[in-house]
Amino acid sequence: MLIREATKEDHDAILILMQYLHPNDSKVSRSVSLAKFIEILESDYFVITVAEKSNSVVGSCYINIIPNLTRDVAPYCLIENVVTHLDFRRQGVGQALINHALNYARSRDCYKAMLLTGRDKEVQEFYQACGMYSGSKTAFVTRWYQD
Repeated sequence: MLIREATKEDHDAILILMQYLHPNDSKVSRSVSLAKFIEILESDYFVITVAEKSNSVVGSCYINIIPNLTRDVAPYCLIENVVTHLDFRRQGVGQALINHALNYARSRDCYKAMLLTGRDKEVQEFYQACGMYSGSKTAFVTRWYQD
């Protein structure tokens, strides 16, 4: 398995994966989606990674590096949209993506990495197995779009 930064050519495969996360999302035109994807790829603060097996994208993860004025101006990392294709779950893809994201955050001198997840105990246990922990902070969320 190869974990690498996404390229423009990965756009369509990543959109397919995103449907596993949010199957009820409205469809936007490919041109609008591709323009946003390229904007993300060109940013110094955002990275989309992919897990590749047999030349196919089977997982993805979005890494946000957020500049900061505290902690000696060390940035922090927000990990989002971690997803593995259904046919490749429980094969180490998600763990490899999280490990890569955490190592990337460290390489960018982030003082912490965090993510939000739902209440699914199995998913929470997965993140704990990846070395993340809960209980030190409380998340508050306001949504303008519902799942």
